[in-house]
Amino acid sequence: MTVRHEKIVIVGAGPAGLTAAIYAARAGLKPLVIEKLQPGGMMMTTDLIENYPGFDEGVNGADLSLKMHQHAERFGARFEFGETHAALQANGGLLLQTDLGEIAATVVIAATGTEHRLLGIPGEQKFFGRGVSICGTCDGPFYKGRAVGVVGGGNSAIQEGLYVARFASEVNIIHRRDELRADKILADRALAAPNIKFVWSSVVLEVLGQNAVEGLRVQNKKTGEVSTLPVHGFFEFIGLIPNSKWLKNLAPLSEEGFVVTNEFGETEIPGLFAAGDVRRKPMRQIATAVGDGSAVVRTVEKYLESKAG
Repeated sequence: MTVRHEKIVIVGAGPAGLTAAIYAARAGLKPLVIEKLQPGGMMMTTDLIENYPGFDEGVNGADLSLKMHQHAERFGARFEFGETHAALQANGGLLLQTDLGEIAATVVIAATGTEHRLLGIPGEQKFFGRGVSICGTCDGPFYKGRAVGVVGGGNSAIQEGLYVARFASEVNIIHRRDELRADKILADRALAAPNIKFVWSSVVLEVLGQNAVEGLRVQNKKTGEVSTLPVHGFFEFIGLIPNSKWLKNLAPLSEEGFVVTNEFGETEIPGLFAAGDVRRKPMRQIATAVGDGSAVVRTVEKYLESKAG
């Protein structure tokens, strides 16, 4: 099989990958962006983004994704769609094994982001995609006039819960603590919503139902009491897992699986860089991903200059 050769391959087209593509294309580096699904990543499924600078009334995630994608294409970034399965060192560079065939690259920027963590409880897999969801924006309209459960207490859980509350008759937010971790503006909005209820200091033990979701078995952590919460849908927002399996035999990873880099996105592997949520860092926001994407390209330029010199 013929191996293709590229100077720069960006794996992932979320906000970090798209920003890196814009900066690399403007620098004349002609980047190839490989994305498994569609440009935008997790941003694509967010209904309203209210903390991205310049959009004082918020911006729809799909709209922002499209604008970033078009921006990158306008400067000459190329996009191909397929999954990247593995990366390894070869012939002084890096070799990617993908659905598109093997691609040799001088530089690879890992920008594959994260995916939602699941609880791993009985009934979860049985009803996944049929009542159990990780995307309120995608599935909220299916529950018009019905009761649902949401697990989590951070920004994602509250933001998605507020969206689902537009349709559902009742949104029960189940949180293992007795206060929310979400930003105050989101928390206050949820606490004031008439059809949002909170199940504090509790964990979900099981998703109940025969042919569809009929309820949740919930345990209060303080009292040990187990009860059944009748719902028709269940949304999970309990944290993130890095999409870094394709790098496990190459890159240094943290215990949680995040790519270890310096502050400029450079790993200890020559030619391998990382940007965005897949990178080990203290904060994961669209704004920080965009910052990563722009900064890493400058580091890449210096790396290429050193090889040319």
